[in-house]
Order: sequence, then C-alpha cells, then structure tokens
Amino acid sequence: KFKSLEEENIRLKRELRQRYRYSNLIGTSEALKTVYDLIEKVADTDSTILISGASGTGKELIARAIHYNSSLSDKPLVVINCGAIPEQLLESELFGHEKGSFTGAYKSRVGRFEMANRGTICSHSE
Repeated sequence: KFKSLEEENIRLKRELRQRYRYSNLIGTSEALKTVYDLIEKVADTDSTILISGASGTGKELIARAIHYNSSLSDKPLVVINCGAIPEQLLESELFGHEKGSFTGAYKSRVGRFEMANRGTICSHSE
C-alpha cells in the first residue's frame, strides 16, 4: 500500500509540473512575453523572488509556474493567504508553536515555513 501511495504522489507531482509548464500560460502581449522570459530566468536560480501586482493579476499562478519549473519542484509549495488569517493567529500560523506555549495551545503545531521545508512559500494578502 505504501508503494502505491508513493507512486501516486510521484504521478501527481508530474501532473503539476505539466500543468504549470510555461507553454500553458496564456497571453501573447509584449508585457507577458517579458514575464515569461523572467520566469524562465529565475526558475533556475536559488534566489528569493518578490512578485507584486494588483489583485487578480495572476501572481500566484506565476509563483506556481516558477516553482514547478525549478529545481524545487519536488519540494513543497506552501501557499499562505495572510489576509485570511486573523492577526492574533498569524505568528502561530507562519512559525508554529509548542503545546502549552499560550492559552489554547493544546497541541504543538508546525508552522507554514517549516511545512515548506526547503521548498517554496507563496504569501499574499488577497
């Protein structure tokens, strides 16, 4: 059973890489061609990348394309909508906490940064 789960995991990762190939991004404007070129350049780097833009412009899609076309594609991609997390829970959500570290911490919790474990974090506030 473990072997079949492992095979399924590999298959799903392959599907994600296929889904977020550059050729699947739609748009032919000069501005988008520049974005595609940048995606291709930065996907092969080991750098922190800031993607900015107005709400609804595809920042998360671009982050996924970079992740799945990089050497990190076999590592986790953790998406965090910080705008949907109450301010008082944000630190715990991002960094985790130990059982008993505050009122209501009945068990330890792994934070999103630890979940990413050398992978990619995509954080937005929409």
